[in-house]
Amino acid sequence: MIKDRLAVSERIGGYGFQHRRVRREEEIIWLQDHGVNSVLSLLGSNQNSTAYESAGLAFSSYQVESDIEPEEAPKVFAAIAAALAPPDAVVLVHKDTIDDTLAGLLAGYLIYSEMLDDPILATDVIQRILARAIGPEGRRLIPAH
Repeated sequence: MIKDRLAVSERIGGYGFQHRRVRREEEIIWLQDHGVNSVLSLLGSNQNSTAYESAGLAFSSYQVESDIEPEEAPKVFAAIAAALAPPDAVVLVHKDTIDDTLAGLLAGYLIYSEMLDDPILATDVIQRILARAIGPEGRRLIPAH
């Protein structure tokens, strides 16, 4: 999403009954090979934290419900900013899937961090990166800066 700083994906190893330990291990190796050194899980639990930390990745989590209210979004933006605080951090942010909530939060983070100041542009950027539209559930999380 942000070159050499911030990436996004579904849960490493898949989610639910599709989750596979071997897949998780392979994806962690791929992440490391591509410079990722930190994982921010928006699942709010420490699922896979042992695997990440055993691989030398920093781990943090912040629970985000699918029905998050817009006034709660700045707390998520702050969690992303905290994960990115170390100057050498290359952070992967994930939920179970890349849904409207995650897409909206990423676009909102672009406004929160002042990388962009236009919510329409932030929406467009994230839609292009994710190759999917952001629906109303996600759009309501983007601050009207």
